[in-house]
Amino acid sequence: MAGDKPRSVFDIRPLDRISSIRTKFAFIIILAVGVSAAVSQIGFELGIWVWLRPPIAIVISLAIVRVLARGTTSPLREMERAAAQIATGDYSHRVEVTSRDEVGRLAAEFNAMAAELDQTERMRRDLVANVSHELRTPISALQAHLENIVDGVEPADPEVLRTMLAQTERLGRMVSQLLDLSRLESGGSPLHSRRFPVESVLEQAASESRLHRPDLDVRVRVDAGLEVEGDPERVHQVVANLLENAARYSPAGEPIDVSGRSAGGRVVIEVADRGPGIAPEETARVFERFYRADQSRANDRGGAGLGLAIAQWIVDLHGGEISAEQRQPNGCRMVISLPA
Repeated sequence: MAGDKPRSVFDIRPLDRISSIRTKFAFIIILAVGVSAAVSQIGFELGIWVWLRPPIAIVISLAIVRVLARGTTSPLREMERAAAQIATGDYSHRVEVTSRDEVGRLAAEFNAMAAELDQTERMRRDLVANVSHELRTPISALQAHLENIVDGVEPADPEVLRTMLAQTERLGRMVSQLLDLSRLESGGSPLHSRRFPVESVLEQAASESRLHRPDLDVRVRVDAGLEVEGDPERVHQVVANLLENAARYSPAGEPIDVSGRSAGGRVVIEVADRGPGIAPEETARVFERFYRADQSRANDRGGAGLGLAIAQWIVDLHGGEISAEQRQPNGCRMVISLPA
């Protein structure tokens, strides 16, 4: 990376404190003219031939200009080298930023761009690796069971077939979530905003959760007449994802509380369970794609780790915020705050 090598005498940058490149060039030109005049005067006093004074003045002026201008142009050369490395897929190179002028600000923006590209590339590699792992494991298990059934090694047991069907449904959900996330990131899924009652969306999401789990106790409490501006289908998707997570990790017989209220000019929606909760150091990471807390990883019913990433993306599109909080004495509270 730039800046790791020791500086030579030509790397001295006395003009770095000047915040305008035009001022720098003006200063260099004035200094070069002054040096030329001084050399001419000194040459006259020392009796140096007239034809020899201009070459001496040019050499001295060029040496001074090179030292002063190097600090102005070196970030441009570093950016050229770094851009060539980025073109080959190496995003680790950075430009040393010392000046305060336009070139220095450009170098800082270049470093920010390179860091963002580096982060995006890491996320792409992680995404490919995680998708490959998440798909390969259940597909391998399904293939092995199907081969055994086809070859007559094991009978077509209804219980095994139900398990295989559940795995197939899980794969289908993950593919749908990946497509959803891709559409959201590319802007291919615009919001259709309108004003709608919050209670109807929460009740509908709760009813769907009870349909999948008849034993599930979902309690909905919403302030009377509470409304919000947004896309009701997308808000419903967020609440449904949160309810799915809550149902997955809630102990049997424990209720899930869904609430909606107005607070400080915003609409706050909460989904709270009484499960194992999320460790404080993991509350920020649970919204990353494919990230699952330790309790989730140990659970055979764990999802693919995409639901919360999709939920955050949708909430961000609405100009809102979503966070995970520890519920006392135990459990997790997912809090959505949307502009009213």
